[in-house]
Amino acid sequence: MSRQALREPRYQALADTLAQEVRTHFQPGQWLPGETRLARRFSVNRHTVRRALDELVRAGLVTRHQGLGTLVVDHRLDYAVSAASKVTHHLAERGIASRTECLHQALTPAPEGVAMRFGLGAETPLIAVDTLRWVDDAPLMRLRHWFDPERVPGWLERYRGGSTRALLDQHYGLRLHRLRVRIEANIADRDDQRLLCCADQAPLLQLTSDNVDADGTLVEVSISRARADRLAYHIDFPDSPTDEVSS
Repeated sequence: MSRQALREPRYQALADTLAQEVRTHFQPGQWLPGETRLARRFSVNRHTVRRALDELVRAGLVTRHQGLGTLVVDHRLDYAVSAASKVTHHLAERGIASRTECLHQALTPAPEGVAMRFGLGAETPLIAVDTLRWVDDAPLMRLRHWFDPERVPGWLERYRGGSTRALLDQHYGLRLHRLRVRIEANIADRDDQRLLCCADQAPLLQLTSDNVDADGTLVEVSISRARADRLAYHIDFPDSPTDEVSS
């Protein structure tokens, strides 16, 4: 534990450590190790473990079941997908700490499916930006952004992490909105396991988004892969009494 953690009450420092492990290494429906095992691992008494687990219960991360143990609950972030919604803004509004790390970026030949979206031929060089979004100090999703280099000159020198939308708005005067999205299920590959700290073949939510400027011209294609145990998407439809609903 860190020096800062040691200045806290011991049960609180342990609760912080366990909360981090629950978010990164456990799936909903899994049981935490027993109190005796946790006490032995962290060199504390069982009373300290109980108080730490009580903190996790208050935080809504786990539930306690007498005679059975401590169960990790479904604690997904609920994100509304709309034309103008932004993940970073959505999290900030809810007081949830987040940061975006730039893993790698380069001018690279685009796969055919992406190039076609831009009306370009296969292997046309586009700017590819790989980022990792952290929420509450745990990795939530990895993203690949594809940009038309003619629309964002100097991007590779300017972007060093943080919100890509903020840089597009503040430096390039581009306020993008989603034209279309595709949401599909996927499973974690080796890179996902390493970056998202998830299990082999863990379920992921993949969202592909075509993002356009005010004139409707495509500027970015983004592909995100998020831990399905930590994130849920929902889409709201405006009331329209004249629309027909078919089964």
